[in-house]
Amino acid sequence: MKKIGIIGSGTVAQTLGAGFSKHGYQVMLGTRDNSKLAEWKKGAGANVIIGSFSETAKFGDIIVLAVKGTVAKDALNLIGKENLVTKTIIDATNPIADAAPIHGVLKFFTNLDKSLMEELQELVPNANFVKAFNSVGSAFMVNPSFESKPTMFICGNNENAKKEVSVIIDQFGWEAADFGMAESARAIEPLCMLWCIPGLSKNQWTHAFKLLKL
Repeated sequence: MKKIGIIGSGTVAQTLGAGFSKHGYQVMLGTRDNSKLAEWKKGAGANVIIGSFSETAKFGDIIVLAVKGTVAKDALNLIGKENLVTKTIIDATNPIADAAPIHGVLKFFTNLDKSLMEELQELVPNANFVKAFNSVGSAFMVNPSFESKPTMFICGNNENAKKEVSVIIDQFGWEAADFGMAESARAIEPLCMLWCIPGLSKNQWTHAFKLLKL
């Protein structure tokens, strides 16, 4: 089973880290401040260790980028691009701007002509980015109990990387819907906006998206 390196120490990183550990993966969380994860690690299981960004990138066969979108590029530069060559990177980031929502609608610092994931892929062209886990709250990322299996929309330029991520998505209780190449992140990233509107406007956060097919 492949080793997972998670870049980040926030709620999404912790949730996914615990999820991977639960499913038997060896996991390293990368952080610039180990004290942020000291208490969490006590309950995360024996499969989880803590390291620096670069140590985590070297450790993981698959990398999860789980940082604020505003610092995603900085995180990749700190990791060291040479540590990411040919690796699958699950991109869970969203380009949320540091500005207040308007009537529950988040502001992005990107536009519909280019997604954050495309910018990250250009920054590290020899890595294989796959957009996933960006359009649902952390409470439901791992084996949620909705009335039916929810859909995780993914995209990326490498077919093998998307297959790797689809296996994980299935283990985590979701069905993967492959929406094509990296440009499709221009549509998938705004799903974060849509998901957050009921929460920000009505404090309703217990939902997920489902793709229906004939």
